[in-house]
Amino acid sequence: MNFKYIQQIGTDLSLNVKNVASVEQLHVEGSTIPFISRYRKEATGNMDEVQVANVIDKIKYYDELEKRKETVLKTIEAAGKLTPELKQRVENTISATELEDIYLPYKPKRKTKATVAIEKGLEPLASQLFAQQNINVEVEATKFINENVKDANEALQGARDIMAEWIAESEQARTLIRSMFEQSASLSSRVLTTKKEEEDAQKYRDYFDFKEPLSQSPSHRILAIRRGEKEGFLIMDISIEKDSAIGELKNTFITSSNEASKQLELAIEDSYSRLLKPAIETEFRMNSKARADEEAIRVFAENLRQLLLASPLGQKRILAIDPGFRTGCKVVCLDESGTFLKYLTIFPHAPQNQWMEAVAAIKNLVAQYNIEAIGYGNGTASKETEKLVRSIDFGKSIAIFMVNESGASIYSASEVAREEFPAEDVTVRGAISIGRRLLDPLSELVKIDAKSIGVGQYQHDVNQTRLKESLDNVVESCVNFVGVDVNTASKHLLMYVSGLTATTAKNIVEHRTKNGAFKKRDELLKVSMLGPKAYEQCAGFLRIPNAENPLDNSAVHPESYNVVKQMAATLNCAVNDLITNIEVRKQIKPKDFVTETVGQYTIEDILKELEKPGRDPREAIEEFSFAEGLFAIEDLKPAMKVPGIVTNITNFGAFVDVGVKQDGLVHVSHLANKFVADPNEVVKLNQKVNVTVLEVDAARKRISLSMKDESLVQSQPKKGQYEKGNGKKNNSPHLLKPQPKNSFHSSLDALRKKFEN
Repeated sequence: MNFKYIQQIGTDLSLNVKNVASVEQLHVEGSTIPFISRYRKEATGNMDEVQVANVIDKIKYYDELEKRKETVLKTIEAAGKLTPELKQRVENTISATELEDIYLPYKPKRKTKATVAIEKGLEPLASQLFAQQNINVEVEATKFINENVKDANEALQGARDIMAEWIAESEQARTLIRSMFEQSASLSSRVLTTKKEEEDAQKYRDYFDFKEPLSQSPSHRILAIRRGEKEGFLIMDISIEKDSAIGELKNTFITSSNEASKQLELAIEDSYSRLLKPAIETEFRMNSKARADEEAIRVFAENLRQLLLASPLGQKRILAIDPGFRTGCKVVCLDESGTFLKYLTIFPHAPQNQWMEAVAAIKNLVAQYNIEAIGYGNGTASKETEKLVRSIDFGKSIAIFMVNESGASIYSASEVAREEFPAEDVTVRGAISIGRRLLDPLSELVKIDAKSIGVGQYQHDVNQTRLKESLDNVVESCVNFVGVDVNTASKHLLMYVSGLTATTAKNIVEHRTKNGAFKKRDELLKVSMLGPKAYEQCAGFLRIPNAENPLDNSAVHPESYNVVKQMAATLNCAVNDLITNIEVRKQIKPKDFVTETVGQYTIEDILKELEKPGRDPREAIEEFSFAEGLFAIEDLKPAMKVPGIVTNITNFGAFVDVGVKQDGLVHVSHLANKFVADPNEVVKLNQKVNVTVLEVDAARKRISLSMKDESLVQSQPKKGQYEKGNGKKNNSPHLLKPQPKNSFHSSLDALRKKFEN
């Protein structure tokens, strides 16, 4: 890559240029983001995964820019208009926007008013007017009358069309208007009159007559308005004050006060309204959409990360229930490793109401399969099913957990599920998935398309390619953060390990099936198509419990084994002693092992890993139960204090399940006693929280909640603070009504009306 791009990336991201160059080189060599951030800290200056990913995104941007430059230069050269100066300008630019501005006058055009006028021979007249020559405009225009130009007015109109296009393609004009848009552009929307009363339009009612500075528009609001426009309910506009824009253009281009300059003024007005404003608006539409997409994707990615890293139950024998009413509750038993043991359907709820039979069936399964924990899905009939299992006396302690079942139905009908359980019905597969999520959320959720998990914000409205790329990166990051037992992991989990592909993951599973469990890491080199480079990338993230070399069950990379052996030799002990004996570890002096090839960061990571090799970095799981007596939204009353679980996080707040089949919203203004800029600062996905009910709208299935101290819990947030989100279990758009006016504002409105009348 051209060094000027490396320098620019360093400037843009406030990173050392040398470190940026190292990331670029490692990326070119095929290193993954997890590998670079974990095992090449010396080269990167200890960049984390986010920083490495940002550098790689910039590298891709400049790679695309370079390709675009080649196309632009070839096109201009083919037209015979490429000068040394122009070529240098193209080569020197580092901005895609600037490149397109340079290219615009030379870009092949479809038929326009200007090209038609040029074909009529009116370009010389346009040149005279544009130069604002002191001429008799009418007389001069008559010289261009011919079979294609019937009179002077037509000639002048054609000349203005040409000038309008010149202005619109002028870098100076575009830079000026673009700058004004950046400083003062407003985002506005209005309802399409013919659609105003339609039921589906009402979810956009906050945007029926809406306007705010574009720079202050959060991503969810931009995406909401765009969705309303796409569905045909709203008309969206991004604009600046027209008269100011035209005034600035006139100040730029008008240098005289004569008849020609008056024609130029008319051309400027036309150019702005017909060409410049639509072009720059389109540019800002695209930019604001891209910005909104990135923010929405970031929110989705963070939620997904938290969900994937949810606490695992670990190796326990479990009974999992997929709750239901009419069709019954699907019950499965799984062993410690998630192997399917038994399935049956019970009908404890309406309309069958076979409560006692269900109790007997569950008790029998718990005893027969030595069940240690029960997990039930959080969908339909979940609260009723929780009541059922908690009412049973098992004669021993049984842990009971609610499991987020988002995407379970997607998995049950997937090719992966059919491959794993070809003989089982989709209902059985769904229950198995719920159970396995309890055992290890990460291992199970990687089998589902991340977009289907249901923790996103406007996930169907954003750039799908960028969304997939980002979510795949998150999954890869989480898998490698936790580490993978190479002897138990499915191919679906292994394919997300750094350096592995779907093919090499499949080959690992086939190799261990044929040859037995891997006993040491370097046996991976015997796997078909897994070469030295792939081994380098994956080895540190794969674990082999009970291996002869304890480092094979750690995050210590094989390339650093010699360093650990050196430490052991220096202290005259075995490698295992470094792990089991803290007093021995204390004797290690890190600086003694720093070399030209092994830096301080690597030594520090090795020592941290020796403390607890192969540990699961995820938090321990906790039991949770909803408040008793709450089954439906109608059971909630203002001022109630109830426990809940965070199910989704957006820019404007967090959605919380309180056990009534409808998630409530804790607006960002009610997340804490202090100001909160980012909800993720306060809450995490699956976090257990205590909330106060502020308002319940049963008819519209909307619940407003607060996490503030009781003394600070007041009225609803102000109008416009509630936005579309994921308040419903099906993740459909959710709009809460604006805050009712307080008594002061009501009195003020009444006073205004009095004087108006």
